[in-house]
Amino acid sequence: MKGSTAYRSIQKRGLHIGLLPEMAAAVNPATPIDLDHDLDVLPEAGRRLTVSQLADHVDDLAARLWAAGVRPDEYVVIHKSANADGWVLAAATSRVGAVPVLLSPGLDAVTVGALMRRVGRPSLLTDAPKLDALAELPLAELAERVLIVAGDRPGARSLGELAGAPRVRPVVRPIDAPAVITHTSGTTGIPKLVVHTPRTQGLRLRPQWRLLSLMRARQTVAIHISFVHSRMVAAMALALLKEMPVLLLNESAPDRVAESFLAHRPDFVEALPNSLMEWEGLADDPRRPFASVKYFSSTFDAIHPRTMSRLLRSSSRRGALFFQIYGQSEVGPAVGRAYLRGSAHKVNGRCVGWPMPFGCAKVRLVSRDGRPVSETNPGFIEVAWRGLAKTYFGEPERYDANRFGDWWRTGDVGYRTRAGCLHMLDREVDMIPGVRSSLEVEDLLLGELDELCELVVVQGPRAEAIPVLCTTDDRPLDRVRWRAAAAGFPQLADPIQIPRAELPRTATLKVQRIALSRRINERMADREGQVR
Repeated sequence: MKGSTAYRSIQKRGLHIGLLPEMAAAVNPATPIDLDHDLDVLPEAGRRLTVSQLADHVDDLAARLWAAGVRPDEYVVIHKSANADGWVLAAATSRVGAVPVLLSPGLDAVTVGALMRRVGRPSLLTDAPKLDALAELPLAELAERVLIVAGDRPGARSLGELAGAPRVRPVVRPIDAPAVITHTSGTTGIPKLVVHTPRTQGLRLRPQWRLLSLMRARQTVAIHISFVHSRMVAAMALALLKEMPVLLLNESAPDRVAESFLAHRPDFVEALPNSLMEWEGLADDPRRPFASVKYFSSTFDAIHPRTMSRLLRSSSRRGALFFQIYGQSEVGPAVGRAYLRGSAHKVNGRCVGWPMPFGCAKVRLVSRDGRPVSETNPGFIEVAWRGLAKTYFGEPERYDANRFGDWWRTGDVGYRTRAGCLHMLDREVDMIPGVRSSLEVEDLLLGELDELCELVVVQGPRAEAIPVLCTTDDRPLDRVRWRAAAAGFPQLADPIQIPRAELPRTATLKVQRIALSRRINERMADREGQVR
């Protein structure tokens, strides 16, 4: 089978992740998959697999799940330590016709419990460390059954004990039925559970399938994103059907990433924006770990021009490009654009791109106040296409509140230029009076001050704009340099410096701005109380 034939089949019948490894093996069974870590559920598998071996492992694990009692149409919450086996177990769950509900390992026990109650007595598939962390929850009440990938815990059945279970035939779910459930970032409270179907997952491959068609075949792609994010489903499908060797990274520490890149020399890197920002320092590494990379890509959040520029300049490849795709879990990829090495540092970071052709998403701007949408009066960004997520599981009313016919309101505000470029200024909930765009302020100041490794502008107790910043190695901020750089933003209050490790983050490493604002406001209130 050719990759293009498999892709056309997916566009017609939907993307079923339980069938994907088998389908990819039919395209090229020898496509390699390398990992920088061992699989918790299959430690004996090693760190180098072929797609054929992956397909066999998924079939084996599906058999173990069946032997454990998991059946079609059931929901299986997968919440375990960060590991590529999160995706592998999701594929195995899908293969028996059950629906994987993928929860980030970063969620606390209270949140996990709330989401399990929302699903309604699912099976829980976890590991021993995470099960211990959920000890405060009444799992006998919340879960139909508890499964762990290995080891032994009271009340839990181990998949390790079910090795050798008889293989079972795959079960294919209807094209518009729930197939995979992931969750939103939870920046404003308990995350929402986003329902993806085989149809919506398949449609979301379109934009990057066209993009990857421009590349030379079988270039190595390094992937560093959450293994339980909806984007992981698309990333693995695209790479494997294109016969691209895959490097799956669990480690984010720059030194470990550099070692992996030097060993595997990837041509294409897809990573979280904040991970790429953390890796900026590797641009000056004399070993040049990014020398082989021709394409950088990020699909989760707006990324700062400084980061794109430094990474592109660290590549030795002619015509190196940075692809930014704007979207969210509910809509998939909406718009995108490419940045060049020689001009990335000069671009407006708020310009996130143009709608993509070939039947992909459409974008419109809707006025917030009845006046025309413009640069000075940004409007709601809305997206329409058949790749929209189906609903929020257990909360259809919250989904419907953001759905206007065919259009989905993203929660972001922006405007469109005369050239048609969509500018995303801020999340609506993060807008600060007197500040046109917090993200724009952050872009510009990060570009001026190399010593900053993170900058987030949040709203203070008096609606003032407070810059919260972190420096490389947590060195003291040079206040003189800060005042000079920030002179063009008189609306900013005095900066507050905190260690980078104290920033509250989502599963995809976005800073939780509302939580950070609340924390800063509480700190300021405590200080005022002490002064009184």
